[in-house]
Amino acid sequence: MNPFVHAIAEKLASLPVKLCLVMPDGMQLGDLSAPLKLHAKEKKVLMDLAAGDVGFIAADFVEGRCDIEGSMREVMAAAIALLPNNPALDAKASWFGHIIDRFISAARHSIERDAKQIQFHYDLSDEFYQLWLDPRRVYSCAYYRAPHLTLAQAQEAKLDLICRKLKLRPGERYLDVGSGWGALLLWAAENYGVDATGITLSKNQYAYVNKLIERKGLSGRVRVHLLDYRELNPAQPFDKISSVGMFEHVGRANMTRYFAQLKALLRPGGLILNHGITAATPDNPMIGHGMGDFIERYIFPGGELCHIGHVLAHMTDGGIEPLDVENLRPHYARTLWAWSDSLEQQLDAAAIVLPGERGQRAIKAYRIYLAGCALAFEQGWVSLHQIVGQHLATGRSDELDMPRDQAYPWRRDYIYS
Repeated sequence: MNPFVHAIAEKLASLPVKLCLVMPDGMQLGDLSAPLKLHAKEKKVLMDLAAGDVGFIAADFVEGRCDIEGSMREVMAAAIALLPNNPALDAKASWFGHIIDRFISAARHSIERDAKQIQFHYDLSDEFYQLWLDPRRVYSCAYYRAPHLTLAQAQEAKLDLICRKLKLRPGERYLDVGSGWGALLLWAAENYGVDATGITLSKNQYAYVNKLIERKGLSGRVRVHLLDYRELNPAQPFDKISSVGMFEHVGRANMTRYFAQLKALLRPGGLILNHGITAATPDNPMIGHGMGDFIERYIFPGGELCHIGHVLAHMTDGGIEPLDVENLRPHYARTLWAWSDSLEQQLDAAAIVLPGERGQRAIKAYRIYLAGCALAFEQGWVSLHQIVGQHLATGRSDELDMPRDQAYPWRRDYIYS
């Protein structure tokens, strides 16, 4: 056995799950009866395996350079053991790298490019997403208020948590930025009586939500627009604003401008809630060992993360005062595992709604993406924060007395009671 093959064999022996590796020449390493099998068709796969570059192995799987047999949970257990170090720290950029990153970020987040990037992901297939999301098609972190909740129950708990954090009241003008398939928009209208406006860049979501609004008889006070957040007119500010799972698409170079635009759309004394994925450390532009590259190429082109510290700085620079910050990281890990398990049970149906070679590539990419992201949130390589904010304070002495023009009560019990 040559040294390279011997090194791979030792790596396989140290894994917490049994794995059988089939080499390009047909040679087999590891436990031949293992439930997890990796069929390497090209030498590149072996190089990626030896380096522990699990993101590149994922790309090999999508591109057909290898096949993987076994459950996604077993695959992720093997993946974490293959990593040589913490991938959240591996991709730390230099000061010059940050400068280059900012130029790239600014260049790839025009209104036109953002629309194309959003449609690449969200317009893949409504039927595909329906297979593994909850019935309301909530495509963001759920809130497991109790450990026993189903995914559907946890998503409803999340929708209600956001509405309570925003203290929504009947008749208020409410804006949902990046409204997806309309779950939060409709929940707020039906349960809190608001006049609700949503915006999206997804043509599929736009068509779907409009049909829902008409079917529910809510056309008078709920509407959705196919629109970029930068195109919204702030002439009539909203009382409350939410942005859920959207600011990851904004780009680090545009983050201050994004918050400044939301501030312009919010009336003084109103509330905004920003809910989104955040980086684990201040200096990592993406997760290392090929994982960030995989997400960029196959799932979210143009997606960029900021550390919560940077998010708060951008928010303040944009004229918004952060009031309440909550980390929901383990909630997202459980949400993603629920999505992953659901997709794994629906692979035959997925092959029908996403047929052909292109469809198979997409299914493979999403299998790795959902399970890999579940692992990333479990391990703390990425995080998820909800931030409630308002216009920057201008100085007043009656804030604790609940003046009528101020929505935030400065007491947290209103969220959970």
